[in-house]
Amino acid sequence: MRLSPVLVLGLALLSLVAVPPPGSAAEEARVVLEAGSPGPPLSPLLYGQFMEHLGRSIYGGSWAEMLEDRKFYYPVTGQAPPWEMFTPGPSTYEGEGHPYELLVRSPWLILGERRSVTMEREEALAGEHSPRIAVAGPKAPAGLVQERLALREGREYTGRIVLSGDSAAAPIEVTLAWGGGAGDRQTLRVTELGPQWKTVSLRFRALGSTDNGRLELLGRGAGSFRVGAVSLKPADNVLGWRADTLARLRELNAPVYRWPGGNFVSGYDWKDGIGDPDRRPPRKNPAWKGVETNDVGLHEFMDLCRLIGAEPYVAVNTGLGGARAAAELVEYANGAPATPMGRLRAENGHARPFGVRLWAVGNEMYGDWQLGHLPLEKYVAKHREVVAAMRAVDPAVHPVGVGAAGEWSRTMLAQAGSDMSLISEHLYWQSKDDLLAHVAQVPEAIRRVAEAHRAYRRSIPALQRRPVKVALDEWNYWYGPNEYGELGTRYFLKDALGIAAGLHELERDADVFEMANYAQTVNVIGAIKTTATEAELEPTGLVLALYRRQFGTLPVAVREQPAPLDVAAAWTADRTALTVAVVNPTTAPRALRLDAVGARLGRRGQRFVLTGSGPLAHNAPGRPRGVTVQESTCSAEEPLSVPPLSVTLWVLEADPEAGKTM
Repeated sequence: MRLSPVLVLGLALLSLVAVPPPGSAAEEARVVLEAGSPGPPLSPLLYGQFMEHLGRSIYGGSWAEMLEDRKFYYPVTGQAPPWEMFTPGPSTYEGEGHPYELLVRSPWLILGERRSVTMEREEALAGEHSPRIAVAGPKAPAGLVQERLALREGREYTGRIVLSGDSAAAPIEVTLAWGGGAGDRQTLRVTELGPQWKTVSLRFRALGSTDNGRLELLGRGAGSFRVGAVSLKPADNVLGWRADTLARLRELNAPVYRWPGGNFVSGYDWKDGIGDPDRRPPRKNPAWKGVETNDVGLHEFMDLCRLIGAEPYVAVNTGLGGARAAAELVEYANGAPATPMGRLRAENGHARPFGVRLWAVGNEMYGDWQLGHLPLEKYVAKHREVVAAMRAVDPAVHPVGVGAAGEWSRTMLAQAGSDMSLISEHLYWQSKDDLLAHVAQVPEAIRRVAEAHRAYRRSIPALQRRPVKVALDEWNYWYGPNEYGELGTRYFLKDALGIAAGLHELERDADVFEMANYAQTVNVIGAIKTTATEAELEPTGLVLALYRRQFGTLPVAVREQPAPLDVAAAWTADRTALTVAVVNPTTAPRALRLDAVGARLGRRGQRFVLTGSGPLAHNAPGRPRGVTVQESTCSAEEPLSVPPLSVTLWVLEADPEAGKTM
């Protein structure tokens, strides 16, 4: 998307409003904290995340695979993909390339005669067909090539190719090229072919950098050979996951991840995502654009959760799927090796049960956009049937029912409250021109959901005996151009302020909310954005990481909120420090005097300030940050300084003598 000169000028002027006039004095306000009587511990699950098979959330963002359509979902015809549809705008960064999920035909081009390549259905390795390449002899080599690969000098790349064919068609040359010269390429030779599929490992080292590298597959013999699958990843991948994205995920430090959807799950067959990755069938994404390669399934997701120290929260298909498929998935994940599905899991390399505790029973089944959507009364019955089947396999599962504040949530809770541990709600917001309104809409909407569920508890007898808490398992801003692929919207400082205010409201309504999952983690309305070679935290991601690491766990009530500032406070678990966080959505600095009733604070503390040059300050992969978090020391004996357009978080040490009497 190209911005008009008028809009560019307007954005530039807006970014300047964060700078207060020289010499302006900060207005002072008093904040009263009920520090002597903290509430029950906050659930750590409030800092959760959500990853869906959509756009570049997983493929092209989190998963390290560099090749598109590596198992040949699209027939190879020699017709180039319509790259001109995806001409980058001024905000597309070096190395980002095209939004691959919009491809409508094969990214593989033909080397040699176009008619040398045919698609063969018989004994295809994965999916419906595999390409067969006919080679007429050493003077008429033929093969395939994929371009637009981002390669960096000195980096190693590993992969594999699955081949079969006539022995006379060998050798097959596999070449990684980073330039047009004879020395700008490395070639590996496969000298033996046979009628059965054979996997050959690949390893390359790039001696130059380019965003238009090529992987060439070329037969130089006489005969024909078939290509079943090809894979290429940076050698520093970790169990298939991108090392740079993995580092950002660890910075987020989210305690729980919801997967695999989202709308995607209502058309997903989980069995497509297990077994040999090269033989898993590529499918049209059932809910979104592009192709689902099924390279990432339950095993890979569990690897990711282990690598980043997060709890898995797995969704089952209650759209086109039903009770049997859900029960089999639970048994595959949690069953002993002696069970049918547990035995299959062991055969696929993981004898020990995964022990998945949290299960989302469907997604947004109230919406007619959802595959398999049912009227409310019929869906309540389906929910109960699915949960009964899941509990028959593993009574310890924690089902999370589909909710939507209003008649849907009320009916689900009244008729199926005993068939769920939590009920989900989803909230999204558009941009508002007024900055205060843009920020305030987040806590206001969260508060409305909390109030609705408190009303259900009063009016539904079963909830008075056993309240069902809420999993806000999708929440975020969602607006703007798709700069990072499908639904790949950018976020700004103004959005970070709103997300921080949302965390404050979740803390204030902790009696209602047990879990929250920011949607989504990578690229797709995500807290992390990537190019082909870089990964960076959005301003919203910086907020989530800051609160996860620094904000306390024992909430403290705040009296006399100095609006429009938003103040939240909590003790650390050991009560050695009081954390105080303030969202300032205005362009004026403020100063706060704390009155911590029932506690005495020490002199020392830390101060973390998240801010930027203006509301539209942002971060981008591979570029200097426009929104940063600065840390410094502070003292609770002085007024706390709150910069304009900022999230400021203090960690104030408690007086150790005072703590003995608390």
